[in-house]
Amino acid sequence: MTTTTTAPPAIAVAGLTKSYGDTVVLRGVDLDVARGTIFALLGSNGAGKTTTVRILATLLAPDAGTVVVDGTDVRDEPARVRESISLTGQFAAVDEILTGRENLVLVARLRHLPDPGAIADDLLARFDLVDAADRRAGTYSGGMRRRLDIAMSLIGEPPVIFLDEPTTGLDPQARLEVWRAVKELAAGGTTILLTTQHLDEAEQLADRIAILHDGRIVVNGTLAELKALLPPATVEYVEKQPTLEEIFLAVIGAETSPAQN
Repeated sequence: MTTTTTAPPAIAVAGLTKSYGDTVVLRGVDLDVARGTIFALLGSNGAGKTTTVRILATLLAPDAGTVVVDGTDVRDEPARVRESISLTGQFAAVDEILTGRENLVLVARLRHLPDPGAIADDLLARFDLVDAADRRAGTYSGGMRRRLDIAMSLIGEPPVIFLDEPTTGLDPQARLEVWRAVKELAAGGTTILLTTQHLDEAEQLADRIAILHDGRIVVNGTLAELKALLPPATVEYVEKQPTLEEIFLAVIGAETSPAQN
């Protein structure tokens, strides 16, 4: 007789609670994220998305519940958890005075990795930044800065990455650049937990989607499972009109959507 073993999730959260004084932010969050997948955490402002990410990244202590990241409890061994993760916040944390290559070399040196120059060159090629490698990061576009930021977060090859609203403030073309980078990371086996307020972003990227509301996960599933929660749509035949995003991207000569590639 053969037995099938299931790999433990990269992230396992059970009964997570957090309050700030009398304000309750998380009221018992439960979620699992499978390895090598993209998990989107949706919610309006103040829903608790960033608080959840900060706890997962050991930047904030939970009040109660269990949180295990890459097999390690964040309470028991936070230093070990930090060795397995990377966090990219809502704004690109690049040094604008340094060039793109210098930013990457600096992080590699801070992590005490051998041959930081080779690491930088590999990531510049991976994120299509070779032509801008010797330019100051302050001259980069929003999409380039975010790609550089994500590249910096990959130094040391962390198995788990947290992206907290990574496309905040980006134009449509820059958002597509980031989406492509995120998909490539997951295809390479990296586990990604993504927070976003953009529903189309979750649709394009996520293997599973959870909605956080009033401090609790109110729904969690694949896009197909979430769509099945509502009655089937009435079929109507109408002339399809282009969206404003499609018009914008067509005018500037960019690809319209990853789904149409």
